[in-house]
Amino acid sequence: MTPDQIEQHTALLNTLNRLDGRVAVVTGANSGLGLETACGLASLGATVVLASRSEERNAAALVTLQERVPDAVAETAQLDLASLASIERFTDTLHDRFSAVDILVNNAGVMAPPVRGETTDGFEMQFGVNHLGHFALTGHLKPLLEASSRDGGVVVAVASLAAWKSRIHFDDLQSRHRYSPFDAYRQSKLANLLFGQELARRSRSLGWKIHARIAHPGWARTQLVTNGPGSGKQNLSSWIVETGASVAFRWFGQSAACGAEPFLYAAASPLAHDGCYYGPDGAGERTGKTDLAVIPSSAHDPRVAQRLWEVSERLTGVTFE
Repeated sequence: MTPDQIEQHTALLNTLNRLDGRVAVVTGANSGLGLETACGLASLGATVVLASRSEERNAAALVTLQERVPDAVAETAQLDLASLASIERFTDTLHDRFSAVDILVNNAGVMAPPVRGETTDGFEMQFGVNHLGHFALTGHLKPLLEASSRDGGVVVAVASLAAWKSRIHFDDLQSRHRYSPFDAYRQSKLANLLFGQELARRSRSLGWKIHARIAHPGWARTQLVTNGPGSGKQNLSSWIVETGASVAFRWFGQSAACGAEPFLYAAASPLAHDGCYYGPDGAGERTGKTDLAVIPSSAHDPRVAQRLWEVSERLTGVTFE
């Protein structure tokens, strides 16, 4: 980070609530935005669970976190969001380890694999991991989130600027008839935004002790394109995507630490509100300080969010009631 970005990051952390004695779970926490979020929450005093697929990379991320936050209390847990069985095993472990979860940051994601892949349960990889996996995870963790002593736990759904150019294709959610890497990615990130809003609405109307907020990182320099399941299928198309994204984000984006600031704000700011969407305040919301983000028109209709919720329950077999 530049000196100005370091000053900005420090100033943000100083406005957030202390989290001593609280438990925070961050998915995709072994690199990029997830690791930065985990470090930020640990620096606020939270006990952080770094949840990701690779046990080896989880262990390396834990070492990095403990080097950056020497007094951190943190641990790792294996979680594969491309498998409903893995999600259930992970949540069973958390139920054994903790009496409550105070913060859940649904950060992990897959971006634009050039060849259509499927999760263990037969879902298109991006829709399955980015949306359905986090939907199921949140549902399984609902009892622990409601057990938080802070009048309920906070769930942060991580969306993206990519949601602006999408709609939910209910007639082909799994992209079986037509697969476009970025169309599928955009749909999954719009689904994240709709899920966060619908979770906030249902929590209010049904009296659930859950606080749901949504955030996006702007243009952050991460390895999202290269790190997802199925990303090893390298070809000319994927090389172009990775190279183009790397160049664009290097020149016009911001660091992963700055990109994680809206996540930390949504999770721990006393000024964050349920159902609100946070992101950078700069041009096009690509970089800058955290502020309210503009919600795309495709996410304004609560009937779409309700339908997506009902479909997600049916597909995953996970209900929140």
